[in-house]
Order: sequence, then C-alpha cells, then structure tokens
Amino acid sequence: MNRMQLDPVQEIERAIDALTPQQLEQLFAWLDERYSQSVDLQLKNDLAAGRFDDRIERALADHHGGRTRAL
Repeated sequence: MNRMQLDPVQEIERAIDALTPQQLEQLFAWLDERYSQSVDLQLKNDLAAGRFDDRIERALADHHGGRTRAL
C-alpha cells in the first residue's frame, strides 16, 4: 500500500469526524438498522457468559444503598 494512501478504515474514520451532528444521527440509524441484530446477539452472549455480572452487582448495590437517583 502506498504510504500516502489511507486504508479504508482510516478513510471512514476521517469521513465520520467530518460529519455534522445530523449526519452522525443518520449514520447511527443506518448502522442500527443494519447491524443491531449482531450487537444484540453479542450482548446476549456477554450476559450469558457473565461478563457484566460484576457491574450489575455493583449497580444493584449502589441502588440498594441509596446511591442512585431517578432519571
């Protein structure tokens, strides 16, 4: 690859950095439409594997300890 040429990921990153807030919202909606199932599946797998257990326990302890507030 030519030293001056960016790889596709770098090109995408630069293009995303140049987006307006409205364009970012459009991009997020597009990504969610196309890839939400894979994200949901990864989250389910992570939950089943216990990868969030410590964070969940800490959040529940904070809530039961009165260290949270309603949104």
